[in-house]
Amino acid sequence: MTTSQLLRYEPAVPAPALLTQSALTEIALPQPALGAGPALMSALASRRSVRDFTAQTLTQQQLAELLWAADGVNRATGGGRTAPSPHGVQEIDIYAALPEGVYRYEPGTHKLKLKRAVDARNLTGYQDFVGRAPLDLVYVVNYGRLLDMPAQQRDIFSAATAGAIAQNVSLYCAASGLGAVVRGWLNRRNLAEAIGLNEDEVPILAQTVGVPVHP
Repeated sequence: MTTSQLLRYEPAVPAPALLTQSALTEIALPQPALGAGPALMSALASRRSVRDFTAQTLTQQQLAELLWAADGVNRATGGGRTAPSPHGVQEIDIYAALPEGVYRYEPGTHKLKLKRAVDARNLTGYQDFVGRAPLDLVYVVNYGRLLDMPAQQRDIFSAATAGAIAQNVSLYCAASGLGAVVRGWLNRRNLAEAIGLNEDEVPILAQTVGVPVHP
């Protein structure tokens, strides 16, 4: 994001995460419809950052396909993912901040597991739209999985993995009529506390997803 774009926003005052009453402890996601949608080159041509979203929620099929595209298992043998990870350590966890709660995506079972029954969307960034969009993804580095890697490489490699995941999401959105924007402007400490992360788990990036106001 450029300086001129940053100046478009007055930093929103993050409100405390709101407890919710309707959060399921587990959401089994439908399988992605492989082969649907436009070709890769068309998706690349359509990719753009979107910051204005309608209030329309994502369907469960859209949510399932988006998360699978992000970092789902695409090779049953060995558990390979759609996004690359240095040495295959899979150091990035994806958290989905929904109105009814914050869920962690489990690629192996293709399910969402409830982390906290709170609406923490407004804590995923300072821009005003993050609390109104239907979905905010949070990419969290689990440094406990990087202990065998030289310390000077951990941040670089985890950033590369998070970037690959975010691009997968962006391309899925471009191919399916959704909008998305990647964001690094967030209060990592407040967000980690709201989600209930451990000391070795650090939010590195967020990505807002929704139906764009202007297709």
